[in-house]
Amino acid sequence: QALSEIAGMGGGGGDLQETRARPLGERRVDLQGFCNPSDFQRSPYLSARGNIANIFRGSTEEGYKAYHADKYDEDKNPNGIINFGTSENKLCFDLMSKRLTQTDMNLMEPPLLQYPDWKGHMFLREEVARFLTYYCKAPAPLKAENVIVLNGCGSLFSALATVLCDPGEAVLIATPFYGGITQSVFLYGNVKLVYAYLDSKITGTSTRPFQLTVEKLEKALQDARAEGITVRALILLNPQNPLGDIYSLSELRDYLEFAKRHELHVIVDEIYMLSVFDESATFHSVLGMDRLPDPQRTHVMWGISKDFAVSGIRFGTLYTENQDVANAVASLCYFHGVCGPVQHKVAQLLRDRGESVAPYWINQVYLRANHARLKAAHTYVTDELKTLGVPFLNRNAGFFVWIDFRKYLKTGTFEEELLLWKRFLDNKVLLSCGKAFECSEPGWFRIIFADKTHRLQLGMQRIRKVLEEREQEILAEEKEQPCQSDQDGKADSTDEVIFVSRHQEPTSAGGSNLGDLIGLLQQQMRSSDWLQKNTAEQFA
Repeated sequence: QALSEIAGMGGGGGDLQETRARPLGERRVDLQGFCNPSDFQRSPYLSARGNIANIFRGSTEEGYKAYHADKYDEDKNPNGIINFGTSENKLCFDLMSKRLTQTDMNLMEPPLLQYPDWKGHMFLREEVARFLTYYCKAPAPLKAENVIVLNGCGSLFSALATVLCDPGEAVLIATPFYGGITQSVFLYGNVKLVYAYLDSKITGTSTRPFQLTVEKLEKALQDARAEGITVRALILLNPQNPLGDIYSLSELRDYLEFAKRHELHVIVDEIYMLSVFDESATFHSVLGMDRLPDPQRTHVMWGISKDFAVSGIRFGTLYTENQDVANAVASLCYFHGVCGPVQHKVAQLLRDRGESVAPYWINQVYLRANHARLKAAHTYVTDELKTLGVPFLNRNAGFFVWIDFRKYLKTGTFEEELLLWKRFLDNKVLLSCGKAFECSEPGWFRIIFADKTHRLQLGMQRIRKVLEEREQEILAEEKEQPCQSDQDGKADSTDEVIFVSRHQEPTSAGGSNLGDLIGLLQQQMRSSDWLQKNTAEQFA
């Protein structure tokens, strides 16, 4: 069935209205962002499921493969691809390599070389419980019996989807979102995603671009149920990838209450919780709430790959009070276990043993340096974007900036977005396009800024080159067809307030300060082509 659905799909282009007009049953199985049915040739050596896994690829995978075949190296391959597409922190190798090679890490005992409890060694689960109690500001100590350890949060998404949903059922998620989740829940469990579409316009109860509201969740859920789709769970990403939004306590409570009303499980991914790099932003963990609306259906995940800049060490952890869910996931841990020596190293990394090791090192050395480096890198990239006159969401969490390149698309379609993405790749810089995150508006891109200065500088130079060339091409096309831009009715991105100075809790309408407004006006002037279109000669 899935193969026939793939084969029957169109080109995956179109705009927001086109996307939303398609039947939900088609949209929720939309593999267009991940594979190209026109190129698909069924392998006689694989099952139908194997064939789907074989073709489950797209711009994200294509770019990732291209990068690994032609990696930039300052000395060996200076013309190679710079990777601003993969969400990794490349700023803290010095700190982490030193910590992971200290003597307390190098223990080898028989239990570490033997089969563990599939939920993880108890010494590690106890450290995880203490660590999350401290950093999530839990009102009471979290329990080791509620902790499960797997080899990464991708495995956690896969395992949870499998034990919470039957094949063909669905999970609700707001778009845009980290696209790897689709793969995680679909390839093993044949679980689909139902989308609550967010957009850049500030309308209704929204106070910021791409804001998630209960109303949008309600609409997506009711649309799915109207088509006979069973939705079992809601996924929340906090901090959000790719937007960088941090949900307030009141927002979190609203989302959890919505899920309780509809008896939905809530899977909360907090993998960037310690990567909030500005003091003006405050992260609130679900585990820090005084009361969970539905504790038996609330499941929180975290891992070290982002917050500790070690994406090559596959470690993720689940905290759930529901022992049925815990035991079911533990059955799948046989396939997703973490090896004993790594469990020991992670426990040492998280361990509270006085000022000589964890709390002192994590808070006073690692997090202090990591946040300063993230903030400096974020400032450099966003300053470059301001100079280019490119709108973006300015947030203070994660490794990424959500960028508005819509003015570089002439027709505003996903096909054109993909062509721009390929053009960046041809110029040896890898970005992630909005389609990879199921964004409903063509033209949005995610850039990763958690990289060394020399790569950021060179990568931004390459981006600038592509954008300037594209700008000249559009101007030349407009000269040939001077009335086209006025006739198509397509709003320029600068008609909307997309550049946001910082995330603020909703306050009074007069809450913006003068500096923010002046900065916004300057950015609008830089990014607008009004002056080019409305010359003195044209007025005469």
